[in-house]
Amino acid sequence: MGIALNTLLMLIVAVSITGVINRTRALLAGRKGLPFLQHIYNARLMLRKGAVYSTTTTALFKIAPAVYLGAAIVAMLFIPVADLYPLISFEGDVICFAYLLALGRVALILAAMDTGSSFEGMGASREALYGALIEPAMMIGFATLAMFCGYTSFADIFAHEQSLNIHLTIVMLLTAYLFIKITFVESGRVPVDDPRTHLELTMIHEVMCLDYCGVDMAMIQIAGWLKTASLSMLAANAIAATGCFHWWLATPLAILLTGVSVGVVESTQARNKLLRNTTFIVTISALAALIFFIGFLLQLNINI
Repeated sequence: MGIALNTLLMLIVAVSITGVINRTRALLAGRKGLPFLQHIYNARLMLRKGAVYSTTTTALFKIAPAVYLGAAIVAMLFIPVADLYPLISFEGDVICFAYLLALGRVALILAAMDTGSSFEGMGASREALYGALIEPAMMIGFATLAMFCGYTSFADIFAHEQSLNIHLTIVMLLTAYLFIKITFVESGRVPVDDPRTHLELTMIHEVMCLDYCGVDMAMIQIAGWLKTASLSMLAANAIAATGCFHWWLATPLAILLTGVSVGVVESTQARNKLLRNTTFIVTISALAALIFFIGFLLQLNINI
């Protein structure tokens, strides 16, 4: 029962975050905005349409959306919702989670290059660079959780409420902030990317999907929701672990953490220049290393 509830809650988080982002942007702009579930209606409409493929593409282009979606689904099944147990769990699944996200990224990159389009190849090169730069931050964040909790499985790391102490609280809050920053990069949001842009020269993730339509585009969008939900729940679990560690707190916390933060940033900031994106992402990796070092010193009871 707990496993089924965990999976259901993860799906609720996945479909709710985009709605919260849209409503937050509309509220800050003083507009009526889109309906909360408009993105779901759009995905349902695309799922009912067929797909058109260029004659220059191969089978790789056709299977890439399914690989991207499959990797996101399996990655999501590793994530517990606070005190609930996930469907899939084994020792070292934090590494498998990271490489599943990398697998989905590689599938889209290869598909973009398969089209023979210079624009999509440009977006693929940017996506590969940013993925390589953000992966150390993600792995160091997992290492920080493993160091404090003593496990390398998400289910074991968040198996129960940790004993409340100032050291754990500091590290968990910093780690949650780190995962939120990683979510901005992985989901292609401002200030790194802008999913609403239509200028190919500045697009990153969206330019790789220019040749997709119908059911393939729907799969890519749904995979993006699931990936964002997984990272958001990790941040929510890190915060909830320091206090009230229950699913009924972690679920709305995951939705609001990412939904509100992304909506506020997209309403108040412009996207970075492309030259500044690498500096921004490397800074996130440096922050992850600093959090790990602080956690290591706190665990040794060394006064800073």
